[in-house]
Amino acid sequence: MKALLLIVCLCQLSTPLLAQNFQLQQLASGLGVPWGLAFIAPEQLLITEREGNARILNTRSGKVEEVIGLPAVYAEGQGGLLDVAVAPDYAVNPWVYFTYSKEIRGEGATTLARARLQHNRLQQWQDLLVTASTTDTGYHFGSRIAFDDRGYVYFGVGDRGERAHAQDLTNHAGSILRLKRDGSVPADNPFYGQHNALAEIWSYGHRNPQGLVWDDTHKRLWEIEHGPRGGDEINRIEKGSNYGWPVISYGKEYWGPIAVGEGTHREGMQQPVKFYDPSIAPGSLLYYSGDSFPEWKGNLFAGALKLRHLNRITLNEKGEAIAEQRLLEELGERIRALAQSPEGWLYFSTDSGKIFVIKPN
Repeated sequence: MKALLLIVCLCQLSTPLLAQNFQLQQLASGLGVPWGLAFIAPEQLLITEREGNARILNTRSGKVEEVIGLPAVYAEGQGGLLDVAVAPDYAVNPWVYFTYSKEIRGEGATTLARARLQHNRLQQWQDLLVTASTTDTGYHFGSRIAFDDRGYVYFGVGDRGERAHAQDLTNHAGSILRLKRDGSVPADNPFYGQHNALAEIWSYGHRNPQGLVWDDTHKRLWEIEHGPRGGDEINRIEKGSNYGWPVISYGKEYWGPIAVGEGTHREGMQQPVKFYDPSIAPGSLLYYSGDSFPEWKGNLFAGALKLRHLNRITLNEKGEAIAEQRLLEELGERIRALAQSPEGWLYFSTDSGKIFVIKPN
């Protein structure tokens, strides 16, 4: 078992942090790039690392245990072992879901899988969908996982560095996909039975989905994705909708101040609920439903990689973004994954290999 350094550091908070209504505690360091977080028990946080490892952190003791039984992972470019998630009924239906990049003839395909976790060993590994998304680039694999209240699982796939693929329904790139939890395709998916489209696609026209979350209160599916130079988007995902990439975008080309595609609007293509310019480079998305921070209930949170903060978005009852707050800027960390604990605390990981928790003062 690989030993990892445990650090508890309430003493390192700066004055601006102490003035907030929360305290920040560092629980662990020395991890790889902790890409996904999921609570499998009240004090057990399952962590995926993009390099292809997984670990269990005991949030009370700080003990870190290696998970065994993972498959080979195509950890090239932005690919690797990506998200991990469990359904709300995990206690009675104990499948752990993963997304990862799987090697297919020397290229990576974003894949949804599931397995059973016995102590620290994964068993009954099943690849539920190896997506038709391979390209010779190392970019834009996605991918986050979300569960709704009707027994379906959703996950995102990026455009894989080939922009036109996001408007092509004959591949999975640039899409949000919807399956039953066993990997079968629901007959009410929008393109089910069409010869010129893949049945798993729920929405399309996405550049690189980096956050996906279900709001059980309002029955809404939320997504956040990377734009190019500017143009990161928060979208409310609707069945069969086209979110425009690369035809419309609020971002600019990397090589110059030139709009991507036709501009920002086109009939038949959805507008984002919110866009960021300049780009914050989102790494995750969480819908806060806990009781520990009543003033945050119903808010979205996104980890920011480029601008290094925790982004809080206030929504009204119509699902419109009406306010934004940038927390933890003084921490100076690329915030990657987010998770809400059973008691309503916020956990997050950083690309520097650390795990933090936000608790009430």
